[in-house]
Amino acid sequence: MTCASSVKLCYMLDVRRLQVLRAVVTSGSVTAAAANLGYTPSAVSQQIGVLEREAGIALLERFGRGVRPTAAGRLLTEHATVLGRQLAEAETALADLRAGRTGQISVRYFATAGADLVAPALARFRTEHPGVRVDLRIADGPPDGDTDLTLLVRPRDGDPHGAGDGLRLVHLLDDPYRVVLPKGHRLADRRGAVELAGLAAEPWVGSERPGPCLDAVLEACAAAGFTPDIAVECEEYATAQGFVAAGLGLALVPLTGLGSRHPNVVVRKVRGPEPVRSIHAAVRESSLSLPAVRGLLTALRER
Repeated sequence: MTCASSVKLCYMLDVRRLQVLRAVVTSGSVTAAAANLGYTPSAVSQQIGVLEREAGIALLERFGRGVRPTAAGRLLTEHATVLGRQLAEAETALADLRAGRTGQISVRYFATAGADLVAPALARFRTEHPGVRVDLRIADGPPDGDTDLTLLVRPRDGDPHGAGDGLRLVHLLDDPYRVVLPKGHRLADRRGAVELAGLAAEPWVGSERPGPCLDAVLEACAAAGFTPDIAVECEEYATAQGFVAAGLGLALVPLTGLGSRHPNVVVRKVRGPEPVRSIHAAVRESSLSLPAVRGLLTALRER
């Protein structure tokens, strides 16, 4: 007897009637089975009659004051026992999944959101959902329909369904950029925010790769009336700070990327305008009902 053969029988015969048969065989009579199941004896007899017609063979025979299974009845009773156990296990597994105790969710993120956003949020998530496995990978491309949650940068007031069919955009946070200056820079000791236009003549260390994050910086600079002179290209925030500390230029770095600061730089707010990248999660519509996915969204928001 195998699980595969039991599942095949499940398609051929009604599982509920198999459980009625099992109750009759276990108790030895239709009357006792009816009492145990909360049915009437006639209802139990009807279910057995339908099952025998489906099977094309007699399943019970009279024995004394009760009944006993035929060879076919014993065979189906054995399979009914396996199916009952499998159904109970499936119900338990489904209940655990609905409660967020087990399961697996797939998450994709862009590299510059990793250290200061995804890592602490995931650490919190694992303490709250220790039985849920997270498949976490870097992905710079558009979200796909097979991933539960994808982090990406989109306009703050974009269409919530603009990520694609079957996906919903959930706004997580607005991540403002800060200017990173070398110590001793003429603006390093200035109080308050630095005017973005005042950085137009400076050499820049590019901290972003081409894409929506860099677009947010370039759009803010265009609004301030200039295009930045990028003297050093860099796609990693910590490395960009190192170039700034060496006096090779200034950099704009989002606040979530400044968790670890180089000792030889100064960080100031920017205005006129303030560059901001809006981080969203593109979530599968069907996954929004999962407590584990909602828990990860909460952890990302509160981070």
